[in-house]
Parts: sequence; structure tokens; C-alpha cells
Amino acid sequence: MTVATSRSTSISRQQRGTIVAIFVGLSLSVGIFAAGAAAGFRINMTPSEPLGLWRIHPLERPVAVGDRVFICPPATSQFVEARARGYLRHGLCPSGVAPLIKTVIAVEGQRIEIDEDVRVDSRRIPKSRVVGADGKGRVLRAYSGGIVPAGTVFLYSPYVASWDSRYFGPIPVSGILGLAQEVLTYAP
Repeated sequence: MTVATSRSTSISRQQRGTIVAIFVGLSLSVGIFAAGAAAGFRINMTPSEPLGLWRIHPLERPVAVGDRVFICPPATSQFVEARARGYLRHGLCPSGVAPLIKTVIAVEGQRIEIDEDVRVDSRRIPKSRVVGADGKGRVLRAYSGGIVPAGTVFLYSPYVASWDSRYFGPIPVSGILGLAQEVLTYAP
């Protein structure tokens, strides 16, 4: 009976060691993830931009056409519906979604025209085809176009299924977190 008790205690100590090792590993992982997030690192898991590790770099000048940015969308009914449809992931933006990574293709005062594709100041934007339905057949309504209002930007991604300003229109510059810099990415 002493041998059985000894084995039982030995197994129990081994199990405790495993549990402690798992707990320490998880704690380290959470700590590394939190430190990375605090340093501006983000993981992109959507195909609108290359997959992988990105960094938010401070934007210390006015936003310009061609800037690829991290931006928090406003908490409008359009973005609530987008979240419900699965276009946006849960995240730390005030609206409860993850920041978008998009390229600024128009700033205040520029004219947007949308029909089959997008034109900025009469210049056609490559790979900007507008689709009438998402991958599940749900209706997508294109933005009507017009002059980009003061304090807003028009955003774009060349990915055909990207949910960007082609559909939601210009959004506030105040949501920009910074420039989006690729760190370690993969474009499928």
C-alpha cells in the first residue's frame, strides 16, 4: 500500500509541475502580447492587406493621399451592421471593433464618383470595382459619391471583397491611430 500511495503522490507532483509550466507559459504569452500591443504592434488576419504582424507608426503630419493607415471606424449604424455581418472583428476601438488597415485615396475637397468602379477627381482607381452583394449574397450599397467633407478621408483596399469607403463613404480623420507599417507579413 505504501508503494501505491507513493506513486499516487509522484503522479500528483508531476501533474502539478505540468500545470505550473502551462500557467507560466500562458502568462508569458499574455505578457508578450500585451507588451506588443502597447508598443503599437497588431496582427492582421483579414485579406484586405497582407496577413501578419503590423505596427502602428505615429502620424506626425496631416494625413495625405497614399498613406496606409490604421483607423478606428465611427460607431455608426453602418459599422454596427458591418460587425453583425462579420466584416469587422471585435477590437479595442471605441466602437468595439478592431482598427481597419486601409489606404487613403482622397482627402477633404476631392471629388468621388462611383459607378462600376471608383474615380477620384475623374481619375479611375485601379482594382476598385464595386460589387452589389457580399460573398453570402447580401446586398451591398455603394456610397453615392460627392466631395470629401472637411475632417474626413476616403479609404480603399485593392482587395475585391474589401469593405471600405466604396460602401461606407468618407470617415473622420480623428479615428486615425497612425500609419500602418508591415513588420512580418505574408500576401496570399
